[in-house]
Amino acid sequence: MKKLDHLDANIIYALARNARASLANIGKQIGISGPAVGERLRRLEDAQVVDSFGVIVNLKVVGYSLEALVRIKPRSGQLRKVESLIADQPRFLWCDRITGEDCFVAKLALVDVSELDDILFTLHDFAETHTSIVKSSVIRPRLPPLLPLNNE
Repeated sequence: MKKLDHLDANIIYALARNARASLANIGKQIGISGPAVGERLRRLEDAQVVDSFGVIVNLKVVGYSLEALVRIKPRSGQLRKVESLIADQPRFLWCDRITGEDCFVAKLALVDVSELDDILFTLHDFAETHTSIVKSSVIRPRLPPLLPLNNE
């Protein structure tokens, strides 16, 4: 793990709060100049510590009233086919390959629960699926601690 100092960590935290913040504004927040923030940010990108910048869309506002978590277990010899079908379905927000009984866990965006069967239908010849509807999100996507914890 690359060691980050407090300034690097604070730059990343500031960008996580608002990726559109100017370098000058971030610099004011953490006590260095905008150009110094820019140089540190370039180094963090070159070192692949910062991989990308993004937008978080409020799914409800754009019409997706539900989210579902889907555990997916491909049938024998169908792993690559199932992976391709998941990748081709734009309603899957993310998908992780996991250990255990299932091979994948993924999150779907749904307008209505009635869509679930239609969206998952393409998988059913190639995999078993187990679905849970998300009632609420206790923790939204966030960064892990970037500086060493006290006991490390």
